[in-house]
Amino acid sequence: MQENKLVAAMQPKRPRKRLFLGMLFLSVLVLGGGMAVIWYICVPGLAQIQRDLPDILGAVFVFFVILAFLCLLNMTLAAAGLPYLPVLRSRTYSLIHVLFPVAVRLGKPFGITRRQLEGSFIATSNVLFHRLGIRVSADKLLVVTPHCLQLARCPHKVTRDPDNCKQCGGCDVGALVALSHEMGFHFFIATGGTLARQIVYNTKPQAVLAIACERDLMSGIQDVYPLPAVGVLNIRSNGPCYNTHVDIEEVRRQLENIILKDGRKKRE
Repeated sequence: MQENKLVAAMQPKRPRKRLFLGMLFLSVLVLGGGMAVIWYICVPGLAQIQRDLPDILGAVFVFFVILAFLCLLNMTLAAAGLPYLPVLRSRTYSLIHVLFPVAVRLGKPFGITRRQLEGSFIATSNVLFHRLGIRVSADKLLVVTPHCLQLARCPHKVTRDPDNCKQCGGCDVGALVALSHEMGFHFFIATGGTLARQIVYNTKPQAVLAIACERDLMSGIQDVYPLPAVGVLNIRSNGPCYNTHVDIEEVRRQLENIILKDGRKKRE
C-alpha cells in the first residue's frame, strides 16, 4: 500500500496541450521574422541575377509561413474538439520536426524545459489519435514498453518473450502480461528504439500503444507515422531508465478506448 502511494505521488503532472502548441506558434513567428530579414538582405543581389528572383523567394517564404500557421491552427482545432482537416496531419508532423528544436530554444528563457514540451506534444498527439475514432481488434494492436519497466534484479529475460515473466508482482511487467492475456493484444518489451521499430515492422499492427518517457514517446510516435500511436508516460520514481512503473489503470483505459468490443480475443 505504501509503495502504491509512493508511485502515485511520483506520477508526472498532466501536460498542458496549449504549451506545446503555443511554443510552436511562437516558433513560426520567429522563423517568419528570420525569413523576412534574409529576404530583405538578399533582394539586391538576387535582383542583379534575375529580376523575378526576389519575388519568387518571397513567395516561397510566405507560402511556408502560411502553411505552418494553417497546420498548427488545424492541430489546435483538433485538440479543442472542434472541426478540423485530417488531411493536414502528415504536413503537421513534418512541420514539428522543423519547429520543435526552435521551440526548445525559445522555451529556455521562459523556464520551459524540453521534457515539458515533449509531454505536451504527447498529450496533444493522444487527443488527435482519439479524435480519429481509431478502433482495432485486439490482435491488430501492439503494446510496446521499455526494458526499464522490469525489476533490475529480475533474472528472467523478457525482452524477446514477455511470457517468461513469472508475474511475481515485483514490477509492472507481470500486470501487463496478464492484461495482454485477458484482452488479446500483442505485447513486447524493447531494449531501445531500434528493436521497437523492428517489432513494429514484424508485427504489422494497425495501431500502437507505447509506454516510455517523454523523449522516447515523442520520437517513437513520429517514427511510426502514419501508423496511429498513443503514448502513456512511465513513472520514474527511481530515476530515469531504472525500475520504472506505469499506471496500469491508465493503460487499461487507453486500451478499452482502442480495442473493438467484439474484437477481444483471450490468449491462452
